[in-house]
Amino acid sequence: MANNEFVDIKSRKTGGKSKGGLIAAIIVIVIAALVVVFSAGAVVPAGSTGVMVTLGSVSENTYSEGFHLKIPFVQTLEIVSNKIQVYETDASAVSKDLQTVNSKIAVNFRVRSDASASIYKNIGADYQQVILMPAVQESMKAISAKYTAEQLITERNQVGQEIKEQLESKVSDYGIQIEKFNIVNFDFSAEFNNAIEQKQVAEQNLLKTKTEQEEQLVIADADAQKKVKAANAEAEAIKAKAEAQAEANKVLTESLSDQLLKYQMLEKWDGSVPKVASSASPLITMGLDDIEGKAE
Repeated sequence: MANNEFVDIKSRKTGGKSKGGLIAAIIVIVIAALVVVFSAGAVVPAGSTGVMVTLGSVSENTYSEGFHLKIPFVQTLEIVSNKIQVYETDASAVSKDLQTVNSKIAVNFRVRSDASASIYKNIGADYQQVILMPAVQESMKAISAKYTAEQLITERNQVGQEIKEQLESKVSDYGIQIEKFNIVNFDFSAEFNNAIEQKQVAEQNLLKTKTEQEEQLVIADADAQKKVKAANAEAEAIKAKAEAQAEANKVLTESLSDQLLKYQMLEKWDGSVPKVASSASPLITMGLDDIEGKAE
């Protein structure tokens, strides 16, 4: 009886171990299946392109945004961003007048989706340093050499546009598209900065002097116009007075007659007759000489 009980206990232990191993195996299989299932798909995020790599071989075809199937453990779907990226760097160049120009620039660029596979295959993920950086430096040097240091400042927009065009011609064949090129800052030597500052001060002083001179001319012109108006007004007044006097004289002259003149002379005559008569004596013309003869 004891032997039978021992055999029964042993068989129960063996059966328990078998069931535990079976459960573990099932769990492993499920996990492996899940891994296989998840490895059979890949998602390309928005603004990106998928490049399929099969055992190290890069496919020429690209995959757009969304979910895609692939062979587990054999294929991988590499993601290449096609969003606008910003590349900032410092650049050094020499101007036309041999001034050293240190500038900080920012380039907005993106990888074209149709060139994603080519860039991943031929350049890799470090395309900014491999392609963009040397192209930016070379373009900066080439365009800066066409302008003087002062022109680089005063014609900054034009300089930036020319650099952008030159940069585009260098990187477009690789599938990199330049969206915007910005010159954040120009920096020159201390001597040149002092010279520019002195020039600006001189120009401001000249402008101030010119403005003051123009103001003085305006004031002088206003005074001259005022004097001219006053002189014209005075002349008009004198003219009006002369015309009024002339009109009065005319009226007075027209109102005088020989009888009136004789009457006024007689009114003022004191009765004495001049001893000397001449043609200038009014007594002759008024007949007073006859009066004098009769009196004698």
